[in-house]
Amino acid sequence: MALKIGVLGYRFMGKAHSNAFARLPMFFDDAPDIERHTLVGRDEEALADAADRLGFAHTETEWEDTMNEVDVFYNLGPNHLHPEPSIAALEADTPVFCEKPLAPTVEDAERMAAAAGESDAIAGCAFNYRFVPAIQYAKNLIDAGDLGTIRHVRGHYLQDWGTDPDDPWSWRMDADLAGSGALGDLGAHTVDLARFLVGEQAGDIERVSGHTETFIEERPVENGDETRPVTVDDAYSAQAAFEGDAMGTFEASRMASGHKNDHTIAVHGSEGSLKFSLERLNELEVLRGDSRGYETVLVTDESDPYVEHWWPPGHVLGWEHTFVHEDYEFLSAVAAGEHYEPSFETATGVQRVLDAIEQSDERGEWVTVE
Repeated sequence: MALKIGVLGYRFMGKAHSNAFARLPMFFDDAPDIERHTLVGRDEEALADAADRLGFAHTETEWEDTMNEVDVFYNLGPNHLHPEPSIAALEADTPVFCEKPLAPTVEDAERMAAAAGESDAIAGCAFNYRFVPAIQYAKNLIDAGDLGTIRHVRGHYLQDWGTDPDDPWSWRMDADLAGSGALGDLGAHTVDLARFLVGEQAGDIERVSGHTETFIEERPVENGDETRPVTVDDAYSAQAAFEGDAMGTFEASRMASGHKNDHTIAVHGSEGSLKFSLERLNELEVLRGDSRGYETVLVTDESDPYVEHWWPPGHVLGWEHTFVHEDYEFLSAVAAGEHYEPSFETATGVQRVLDAIEQSDERGEWVTVE
């Protein structure tokens, strides 16, 4: 019996996951059978067009009407729509996969995690960069002790789509709708990768010192003469202390001219270092022992994570493949009734770090992550 999939949202992430759904049976022989059943949105005409393009058999304009029609619910809507539909699905014991950041606020995230804990259904959060083969390769190196004692984790996520002050206002610029700006949208990925990569070796992030900044405080309304205030950050930076002796340095910006999607994370240990850049996502830079420089490892061999499902060695993968890997893992967990990571509880841990960074900026002091 195929799993009937319901999806809230048909734009950026809706397209990414719909593409992944279509690829799964082509490349992952053991993936569960799925049916793209119901697409949810507000605009009936645009929704019908999207359902046709993305391969969904049905549409709904009210998410409340979807829970009893599907076996799995994907919540890919704006941040302020993450809590209530996800909680409703979990209360109906329908597995949920939710976009990141998990919620606009830590309080909402905690409500979602509590609902997941009380439900018989699986709940996962969409940190797709965990599923880049090179990141999985890096995780294996760190867990095997190849880097020794972890000393420093550095991560940045730089984009430049917000540099023009004449670009229109969007929901991503409103604190009530988005929760935060670059911090939640981009920083969530960096914090999750840091915790994922070194958490077993260095412990969790214990305290932070943060700084946020809004450079353009008003934006024009699209197709209008008005402006609206920007109530979220355009950029952030943070220092972090892990439970062990490791330290972290994180930053993100929507105003970094010349950077389109530059997500870079580096880990330095007593016996070696590694560095990953999303803009070169098939490569991992690795430094071992007394080597004088980094070795560039092309992570495309059949023995590398996920690669056996795709092309011959050297035939590189792309950003869209991370969603195929992510959906394969989540839907396989649903079909088997097994735990999935990153879970809502794990994503709430990320949210607590983001919240502490905001608190630190407001208070001008180091803040302990509760």
